[in-house]
Amino acid sequence: MKLLEQTRIASMKLRNRTYMAPMGTQTEPDGSFSDRSIRYYEERAKGGFALIITGANQVTMQYEAKACNVIGTAKSLEQMSFLSRRVHNHGAKLCIQLTPGLGRMQFTTADVRPYSVSEVDSFWFPGLKCKAFSKEDIQFLVQKMGEGAAFAKRAGADAVELHGYGGYLMDQFQSVLWNTRTDEYGGSLENRMRFSVECVKAIRQAVGPGFPILYKFTPYHGVEGGREIAEGIEMAKILEQAGVDALHVDVGCYEAWYKAINTVYQPPMVQLPVAAEIKKHVGVPVLSQGKMQNPSDAEAALLDGKADMIGLGHMAIADPYWVQKVKKNKTYDITPCIGCNECLYAGFSGKILHCAVNPLAFAEDYYPLGPVDPAKRVLVVGGGPGGITAALTASERGMQVELWEKRNVLGGLLLAAGGPVFKKDVKDYVDFLVGKLYRSNVKVSLMKDGSAEEILRGNYDKVIFATGATPVMPPIKGIDQDWICGANDVLTAKKGYGRKVVVVGAGLVGCETACHCAQKAESVTMIEMLPEILMTTSHCKNNDQALRQLLEDCKVEAITSAKVLSFENGTVVYEKDGKKHSIEADTVAIAAGYKANTTLYDQLSDKVDCALVGDAENPDNILSAVHHGYHAVRCM
Repeated sequence: MKLLEQTRIASMKLRNRTYMAPMGTQTEPDGSFSDRSIRYYEERAKGGFALIITGANQVTMQYEAKACNVIGTAKSLEQMSFLSRRVHNHGAKLCIQLTPGLGRMQFTTADVRPYSVSEVDSFWFPGLKCKAFSKEDIQFLVQKMGEGAAFAKRAGADAVELHGYGGYLMDQFQSVLWNTRTDEYGGSLENRMRFSVECVKAIRQAVGPGFPILYKFTPYHGVEGGREIAEGIEMAKILEQAGVDALHVDVGCYEAWYKAINTVYQPPMVQLPVAAEIKKHVGVPVLSQGKMQNPSDAEAALLDGKADMIGLGHMAIADPYWVQKVKKNKTYDITPCIGCNECLYAGFSGKILHCAVNPLAFAEDYYPLGPVDPAKRVLVVGGGPGGITAALTASERGMQVELWEKRNVLGGLLLAAGGPVFKKDVKDYVDFLVGKLYRSNVKVSLMKDGSAEEILRGNYDKVIFATGATPVMPPIKGIDQDWICGANDVLTAKKGYGRKVVVVGAGLVGCETACHCAQKAESVTMIEMLPEILMTTSHCKNNDQALRQLLEDCKVEAITSAKVLSFENGTVVYEKDGKKHSIEADTVAIAAGYKANTTLYDQLSDKVDCALVGDAENPDNILSAVHHGYHAVRCM
């Protein structure tokens, strides 16, 4: 298959056409690569990726505090050299991404003005004006980009990539959205590209001929006043003329972050059309990315000539062995990324990177599974993500494992979470878990609602209670009528819905239910007690942007700071601002949260060696369920 064919960028030979897309990771206090980051990259090289592109490395801290990796110290050379060696040991190549800085994207404090190309608003602190770089400052940055590239080459890197995309500093120079300069670095596209071209030339002079220079850029911003594809095409031509060896195509910026770092709500291959358009106009290789995790989609993109290489970012976090599994024709065993962006959210929350579906992500050596006595017997009660993960982990450790599920279907609350057409990523994960479970040695019993007495008679060495949570139905007058149901019943098509839908609750489940119903209903209205929608939801900003855009596209209305009083004769009666109102509805979906189901656990917790995992411990999210299930067994 073309995906596995060898290729090259300039003098760099690559074993296939896949690359790990650049993403930020943990650094040491001085900004060098941490040992954990090195191990994390190594695992993806071991997994078969041809090219590992690191997250951004700052070439200077003259104008900004450390925001990512920083190069230039003895320690950073040592660690980068070690990273290079570890990646090369597995047959992959290493590309170091270089940045002059974040500019207006720098997260400082509300009283510290970041530098940018012009005196534009700081992104994180609107109204705080940036300080514009002087020409001398710009030339200093150009010099440091050249020095940074020479540093990377000296450390053993096989290529460098310029961080020229997504509204970061280099892109701020390139875009009329942020560049209002009147000197030779502003105005025409040629002038706005001057800084980038000077950086490319400085790098070429520093690394010599033949050493690959990649440039990641954004031909299309997807926001009002941002770059359109016509200008992006001209940028590509200018960059190729400047001597760039490959163009890495990105889409979006922080104002539309979900277009740059895609979420569960975006369709597959969402950035490919932009890359395909750029490829028509240049002769250098074009790298594409953006929800390309389905191997057949990736292969088709290459066969159709829309891209030369396929990049996986969050998918590489979810399953570092994606390439190896494609090579071995075991694509059924690929752990799918679900687009939750918990990995990204961790970084922006000041935490270590983690992954909802891969407990070993960025913890490759921290949570090993040791063998145990094969006579050890484990019972898992509940077939949701936490229960299935626990059962699979116990089986992997060599135990004798049973899983009981009281319904005739596995998946738990993920069946509802993956119900909407725009949540296919979650449905794919359910299918993956169920398939892997049935391929394992776990004895699965459906329609098995075990009792405390039966569990005690089984004399198990360990019982994992993954009994999930039950939707809350608030005590509202008239709630027992047949045109009123739980949101989960609508999401799983257990209940249908009519032309006029009211969703009670505007948290994550309520908003997704509203968008689901809007596919066919004439009108959908959410009623929320809190002042804003999604106030109880903790998720990454790009997911929040994407869901709010979906609500807008679906024309869902929201009534906030309102309390539902009753359901009467096809109307929902609610109170807002001290006044009663009513709205017609032929379907009401209740999305009022969940209550943990701990009945069996409460009966047996002092009688058997047991653990409570997932929503049964605390109704939360997929990450909590999967990680609880894994560690409950790992720590036995």
